Amino acid sequence: MKPARAWWALGGLVLLLAWGGAVRAGAAEEARVEALFTQKIESSWFAPGFLAKVPAAQVAAIVQQLSGSLGTFEGVRPEGADYVAVFERGEVPVSLSLDAQGRIAGLFFRPPRPRLASLAEAKKRMAAWPGAKQLLVLKDGEPLVQLEGERRLAVGSAFKLSVLAAVLDAVESGALAWDRTVKLNEDYRSLPSGRLQDWPAGTPLTLADLAGRMMAESDNTATDHLIHLLGRERVEVYAYENVPLLTTRAAFVLKANSELRRRWLEASRAERRRLVAQAEARPLPSLAGLMAALPETEVEWFYSARELCELALRALDTPLAGINPGLARRDAWKQVAFKGGSEPGVLNLTTALAGEGGSRYCVAATWNAADLDENAFYGLYGAVLERLARERP
Repeated sequence: MKPARAWWALGGLVLLLAWGGAVRAGAAEEARVEALFTQKIESSWFAPGFLAKVPAAQVAAIVQQLSGSLGTFEGVRPEGADYVAVFERGEVPVSLSLDAQGRIAGLFFRPPRPRLASLAEAKKRMAAWPGAKQLLVLKDGEPLVQLEGERRLAVGSAFKLSVLAAVLDAVESGALAWDRTVKLNEDYRSLPSGRLQDWPAGTPLTLADLAGRMMAESDNTATDHLIHLLGRERVEVYAYENVPLLTTRAAFVLKANSELRRRWLEASRAERRRLVAQAEARPLPSLAGLMAALPETEVEWFYSARELCELALRALDTPLAGINPGLARRDAWKQVAFKGGSEPGVLNLTTALAGEGGSRYCVAATWNAADLDENAFYGLYGAVLERLARERP
């Protein structure tokens, strides 16, 4: 059994209430999903192990939060291996599993999706949001929908697609091999996300392991090790105007230090290279110190939606780019490549998709604003992906 968890991942991408040993039960699962949204939720519906982590009253509150604004319940439909609770004005994707006694042992929600009449409706909805935003949907390089897709906005960890592009270039040229091993370097340690920041210095890691952790877990320490292994200039070939390229460690130091941040914003490109080196040599800020300086979106990585799609499509043939498929249904596509970014004031999701018929799609969305509605962003993006999966325009 996996440990108890109750968290929003990627700032609201999914809500995992609990997941334990369970079996799939087809029609019984579908009926239980319907009951969650139409009946009073009872403790007897849940396995003891589930209730030890999440009480039934908490499930009821979350269900109400997810469905309260969606109107009349209309039914449940299968979606791949999972289900969707369908309402008058939206949908709630649900993964649910039952134990041998038919009790809920695992429950997994995604944010509600609006019911879109067209891709153009997604553009219209996003255009009404405050702040700076972009939406780009490509099919074989041509836009199906575009909302300011050429402007560069802050994208957070989505910049790691540039690092992956440089990794692929190094492997394809023979400069590096996937089994190349490096040792975890104390000087390249960063802050979360990820787990490698907690591992002891000297731990051996392969190139494939570092790249996989960067893409699947957005591991910042793995990312910085890759930048140093490749050489910053090699990554900058794929970083567009993000030169000099910030490591995550340098970005955290600059964000948390008002004097360094001021100098960075006023500096020339040559002066910024010196500042990056200075920042990387400084101690990491505490998480408390960093959070006190946020939101801070001037020390950032800036990409247009089209640039992110170019990078994601380049990565599409690389299996590790799809270890974490984001909001895309893996069973609906031949291949998936995904990377997102999330921090105060910044949201991005970028997904490249290959269909069985050979067409290649990309959906990139970015939102910069002081007050972000993460559920609205993830829900709208998920609705766009699902429309592509079902209709393949």
